[in-house]
Amino acid sequence: MSKSSIAPNRVPTEEGLLSDPHLLADKTLIIFDWDGTLMDSIGLIVESMHVAGDAHGFQTTDKEVQDIIGLSLMKGIEILYPQANDAQKLAIQQSYAEYYIPNSHRTPFFTPIEDMLQSLRHQGKSLAVATGKKRKGLDRVLDASNSHHYFVMTRCADEAGSKPDPQMLTDILNDTQQPIANAVFIGDSIYDIQMATQLGMTSIAVNYGTASSAELAAQQPTYQVDTPQALVDLLCG
Repeated sequence: MSKSSIAPNRVPTEEGLLSDPHLLADKTLIIFDWDGTLMDSIGLIVESMHVAGDAHGFQTTDKEVQDIIGLSLMKGIEILYPQANDAQKLAIQQSYAEYYIPNSHRTPFFTPIEDMLQSLRHQGKSLAVATGKKRKGLDRVLDASNSHHYFVMTRCADEAGSKPDPQMLTDILNDTQQPIANAVFIGDSIYDIQMATQLGMTSIAVNYGTASSAELAAQQPTYQVDTPQALVDLLCG
């Protein structure tokens, strides 16, 4: 485990100053973001948004799309295309779905992630998902990846407030009857880390998704990792 790939940040948490990776062994509830954290889907999301915007006469940049990943789809569209009227925003949302869904087979788990999920389950950990996807979209990818059985609970943006509202995390804590001290949240966007921070929950930022290392570090996550393998090492090592 290299110091360059796992960087503990000395920030206050419910346990005080958490700087020892071994303290993560006490976490019994591990909550993941989906896109860019478990699944290699950022490229397709960006591509789909370009296709959808172009279809209705709106353009944006890769970075602008990356910056809204983690939010609910409609909230992201509202930020990207403030000049669009309500009908145009709905049309962009529909065009996005029409492109993304038939191409979603191009979004596998990052290489070591499924082995990690299996290992954590074997260790008796409870796993959950808090995602900006809609319920229908998450269920579709859970079915396609045959991964429903890994998670005790999943929460989506159309069931709670859009990130960084922490309602998804609160709902998961309440449903699993776990205290914040037992939980850790893992994500690749600034909204993920902001959501965990609002609750005082331990967080792990992953640098291989949508936000840059510097953008994530500015949010002061408890930990940052550079690669999917480094995340596996941190959680399972």
